[in-house]
Amino acid sequence: MMLTKESNGYDEARLGFQRLDPHRPDLIFAVTSAPEVEEAVKYAADHGKRVAVQASGHGLTRGNNGGVLIATGDFNGVRVDVEQKTAWIEAGATWRQVIDATAPYGLAPLSGSFPGVGAISYTLGGGTGLMARRYGFAADHVRRIEVVTADGVRRNAGDDPELFWALRGGGGNFGVVTGIEIELFEVPTLYGGSLYFDLAENPAVLEIWREWTRTVPDEVTSAIALIPFPDIPPVPAPLRGKHIAQIQLAILGDNGPDLIKPLKGAPVLDTVGVLPYAESARIFAEPEHPGSYRSRNVLLSDLDPDPLATLPKHASGPTRCVIGIRHLGGALSRPPSIPNAIGHRDATYSLTVLSPGEADVSDLHRTILEPWASTTIGRSLNFSFGPLTTDEVRAAFDPGDYDRLIKLKNRYDPARLLAPNHPLEQP
Repeated sequence: MMLTKESNGYDEARLGFQRLDPHRPDLIFAVTSAPEVEEAVKYAADHGKRVAVQASGHGLTRGNNGGVLIATGDFNGVRVDVEQKTAWIEAGATWRQVIDATAPYGLAPLSGSFPGVGAISYTLGGGTGLMARRYGFAADHVRRIEVVTADGVRRNAGDDPELFWALRGGGGNFGVVTGIEIELFEVPTLYGGSLYFDLAENPAVLEIWREWTRTVPDEVTSAIALIPFPDIPPVPAPLRGKHIAQIQLAILGDNGPDLIKPLKGAPVLDTVGVLPYAESARIFAEPEHPGSYRSRNVLLSDLDPDPLATLPKHASGPTRCVIGIRHLGGALSRPPSIPNAIGHRDATYSLTVLSPGEADVSDLHRTILEPWASTTIGRSLNFSFGPLTTDEVRAAFDPGDYDRLIKLKNRYDPARLLAPNHPLEQP
């Protein structure tokens, strides 16, 4: 279905989860199949219009003004092969749809903290999920990719090992992915949830979590977020008006209760317990409503306690700011069986600063991240919600890989028809 600015449903099709700078295309192709994606790309190429793609729209960095938007939300099928423990995921499927399809078989994908995110866009960016330290990046477990390149041709990416390498970690720079085949894992349940601490009463919680992460096995994937909760009724009563440190836990195996004993202390709210994987969204308990937000991310070689101690004062300032740190390492640090473009596997933590609203918070974010300069080794594009410079995008990849990606970009999209969230450009 094609929609113009005058069509009913135009706004519904163009607006995603991120509302800061939504797409304003001349034409929307609301697709339901791979041939319709081919048609949309060929139309854009024939008419010299740039192409943006949107499933859920969580990672949107800047809107595409004019041109063509391929909206994949209704192209969202999931086929599960129980015997092979794989799933074929169509372009617009969210992790919620994938989990709903796999859970009845006791199988789980390497999904992220929020199941409303588009599964394919998440995976193309690498994918640091709830079981990341045990199984690695989501992109490490992709078996097959079907993609429509900028010439309008649908291809099996595996026919070109360079293209298959680049798509897994290089994002949407090389074509419109119409489907991927991923591995699934026998994880019907996990031990997870959150421990919420009032920072005013527990100022040492960040350091306690830091020290704890140095002792845990790969079966433990965790994060901590500093959140200034407003004093309003929708917020759970124990959290209202407080500056909270939320320790987010996803643990495989049977010894979760023993593993988290060093963290227990006196939380104002404790949601940790055995969860069906289908209810894994309860771990991070992230907002489900669309909104505007900006964020920046850095990958760290270590979690230095001195800059760590500066974070609470920044998060509690007059501008609301959520600061999140994820523990990496484990399987994330090990190379996959089939190499891909994901960079900085030696990072041990990921630090993200996110501010809701439309205010320009670049100075605040810069101030928060500046003390981490000596341990910053790169960035994650999946956690960077806002335009980045060419050098900043380059910093997401290992030395030499960016030039390799540029060469492939020049081969498959020389006219720069595609408008991905984080474009690869020659410096």
